[in-house]
Amino acid sequence: MAERIPLVDYLALEPEPHLVAHECVACGARFFDRRNACANCSGTEFRSVDVATAGEVRAFTIVSLAAPGIPVPFVAAVVDCDGTSVRGNVVNTEPDPDHVHVGMKVRLTTQPIGTDSAGTEAIGFGFEPIGQ
Repeated sequence: MAERIPLVDYLALEPEPHLVAHECVACGARFFDRRNACANCSGTEFRSVDVATAGEVRAFTIVSLAAPGIPVPFVAAVVDCDGTSVRGNVVNTEPDPDHVHVGMKVRLTTQPIGTDSAGTEAIGFGFEPIGQ
């Protein structure tokens, strides 16, 4: 089997795909990018925490115009994963208001993004509807 690598640092593929946030030890604020200090309280100590793999769409937009080579339309959303806000695309559903709505229950899913000449596969993430 070819090697698989996550497209972003905060996507863990093993043992099951999940996101990992940096949580401020002082106040509990969570961030996906590397931080020198907490934007909420200025704390400087962080720990890695797993983010829930299911959540609820809090806000979304249907993107109909994108850079060349990016297929449109697609749904970009903010998903509340048990208190952690995650920005990602809603996938595996029609990108229209009849199929996507605020409050929709979704779960994390992964998909191959591309493969390099050595056969290494890049893996991205999105959220798919639950029970629809």
